[in-house]
Formats: sequence, structure tokens, C-alpha cells
Amino acid sequence: MKASISTREIWRIAVPIMIGNLAQTLITFTDTAFLGHLGVVALGASMMSGMYYFVFTTMAMGLAIGIQIIIARRFGAQEYNKIGSIFQHGAASILLFGLLLFTIMRLCSGALLDFIIESENIYDGAMEYIGFRQFGIVFVCCNYLFRALYTGLSDTKVITFSTIIMATVNIILDYCLIFGKFGFPEMGIGGAALASLIAEGTATIFFAMFTYFKLGKREFELFKPHGYDKELAINIVRIATPTMFQKLFSFSAWFIFFIMIEKMGEQAIGISSIARSVYMILFIPVFGFLATSNTITSRIIGAGHADEVLTTLFKIVLNCILCCIPLILVCLFFPTTVMSIYTDDIVLANAAIPSIYVICGAIILQAIGAVSFEAVSGTGKTNAALWLEFGILLLYIAYIWMLTNITIKVEWVWTCEYLYGGLIGLVSILYIKFANWKKLKI
Repeated sequence: MKASISTREIWRIAVPIMIGNLAQTLITFTDTAFLGHLGVVALGASMMSGMYYFVFTTMAMGLAIGIQIIIARRFGAQEYNKIGSIFQHGAASILLFGLLLFTIMRLCSGALLDFIIESENIYDGAMEYIGFRQFGIVFVCCNYLFRALYTGLSDTKVITFSTIIMATVNIILDYCLIFGKFGFPEMGIGGAALASLIAEGTATIFFAMFTYFKLGKREFELFKPHGYDKELAINIVRIATPTMFQKLFSFSAWFIFFIMIEKMGEQAIGISSIARSVYMILFIPVFGFLATSNTITSRIIGAGHADEVLTTLFKIVLNCILCCIPLILVCLFFPTTVMSIYTDDIVLANAAIPSIYVICGAIILQAIGAVSFEAVSGTGKTNAALWLEFGILLLYIAYIWMLTNITIKVEWVWTCEYLYGGLIGLVSILYIKFANWKKLKI
């Protein structure tokens, strides 16, 4: 591996991950775009249940990121024959965890959603959505595991292929099942959830087949029987558990944001459903560079070049910002066109535009903050990353609570993203520059 990471190498890793992260974003975008034509209640129900669902899946993402960090470290150190054992131990962990998450959702969703949603109409729609979507949680866990493998190996092109398959299946089935086209039943919000479930399962099958034929005979020994390694299992838990809880806290805080918005009324949640979907599209480049920052940081440390982490991070952040700018400009100059994708309601569209302007600025700070924070996790100091973000999230939630109690303007509440992005970027850069992390062995 080269001692210095070039801009070309950064983009080689980031672009397929960006396209890969487009999968979940496209599912959210497609659901929102189609359901927006069914009304504000359908929008709000799909968003609240979708956010609730992703609180669970984000824990699986955290576990997978821990596995990814270890794979990238072994890859950077050229210890290729150890990767198969890491993958198998990680697969066992994430499958068991997926079954646990499914059980919790199956048993507790009714009570939890009833507690957090005030509108009876939105609650009924959310329960219909989660009744189908909960069955996809194990598929999501498997998909995160495969993404962790390929990202850790810096071979991310397969993520692009899986995304194309997943997005295509979801869009076609969304149209058929939500509106009852081509002989399919008209299921409304339940159809959106079923389409997403089938799309996630299709992606898992593709990943498994591709991995068997592409990597089955490589030096990584992915399919060679590996005995139980207690030390490795403990190491995976030690690295992944803080990351898992950090992702849970992070996404839960965003979920709390929407719970507080929902209490402002059905129009407020409708506006934020649209704003969230646009925000996730703007976030696509950031997602790509998040995983790139994490895996490159771990890789160059494994290769013995820890002194290059900060300069490499600045290079990644700069490229991330440059990649975000075109999408931001489209939203700034053509907001009415963007709104027309989501709703025919002119009043709702006009009410959502100020929030779109706010998130356009916030995405720049997120590009700096979130990408820098992933470098902290990439050092292997996942406990430090957990506590750094936990403190900032407390301030974030307090800020949201204050604004939802003093204003009825949704766009003002969305300024919380400026607070989070700015603070997480500042503490992450200071940590990488001054903290003692270079001698950590994982």
C-alpha cells in the first residue's frame, strides 16, 4: 500500500460507497415521493415508522463499522489470511444481533410507537408500515456486514451493483404496491414497506453470491473453516460495541428531533418529511466520505503511517465539500422544482422551502464534522468517539427542545444541524491532533 493516500485513491473508494448509500436514500426518497401524493398523514406515518426502524438498523451499522475497522487494519498491515476469520466471527455476531432486533421490534413496536406518536392517524399508518418492514431487519444486518467487508478491503465497486439492484426493485415495487398497478393489490403505506423489504432481501442474495464467486478463492480465506477465536471475538466486541451505541445515540437523537417536530402538528411533520428526504439526498456525498475517512484512517495506521492521519483527513473533507456543492446549488436555485417531486400541495411545498434553504447550509458543516468524527472511530478509539458524541448530542437535544417550545417555524428547528456539525467537527479535529491514539493495537 502507498504511504500517502492520493486524491484519486480517496475518490476510488468514496464514489462506490456514495452510490451504495444511495440505496437507503433512494428507498426513503421513493417512499416519500410516492406517499406524498397520498397526503400529509401518509407522509408523516412513513417518516415516523421509517425513523423508528432505522434506530434499530443503525445499531447493526455500528456493529458492522467495528468489523470494518478491524478488517481495514489487517488489510493495511497485509495480514490477509486473518480477514476470513474476522468476517466469520463478525457474521455470527451480526446475524444473532439481527434476530434480537427483530424480536424486540416484533414484541415492542406497538407500545413504543403509541408512546412517541400523538396523532392517531399517523400511529395507525406507522403500525401498518412497520408490520411489513420489521421482517427486513436481518437482511439489513447482512447487507451492512458485506458492505463492511468490501469497504475494509477498499474494494467498494460491488456496493454500486447492489445499489442498482436494490433501488430498481424498490422503485418498481413501490409503484406497483402503493398504487395497485399491473395487477398488484393497492396497499398504500403497507405497499411501500413490503417493497423495501423485498429490495433489502434481494440485495442480500446478490451480496452473498457475488462474495462467494469473487472472493471465495482469494487469500482472505473467507469460506475456509475457522475455529472460534475467543481473543478475536472479544476484540470485535471491544471495538464494535462503543460504535454500535454511538450510532444508536446519534440516530436516536435525530429520531427525538422528529418526535418533537410531530408534536408541532401534522403539517410540521409533513414539512419535515420532505426536508428529511432532501437532506438525505444532500448527504449522499457525505455518506461516501464517512466510510472512506474511517477505513483509510484505519488502513494507514495499520501500514505504519499514523502521522499522515490529519493531513489525509483534511484532504478527504475538502473533496467531500466539493462533491456536495452541485447538489446544494440545485436545491438553492430550483427549490420549487424539487418540491414538486414530493407533493402537489402548493401550500405544503411553499412551507417546506425555508427548511430546504436551512439544510443546504447545514450540509457543509456536516461534511466537515461527520467526516472528521469518522476518522476518530477509524483510529480504533471507539470509546472516545462514543463519549465525544454523547456530550454533543445532549446539547443538540436541549437545543431542539428549546426551539420547539419557543417557535412554530420548522425551519428554525432545523438549525440544530448547524450546532451538531460545528461542534462534532471541532472536537474531532482537536482529538486527532492532540489525543494519544497512535499506539493503540487492534
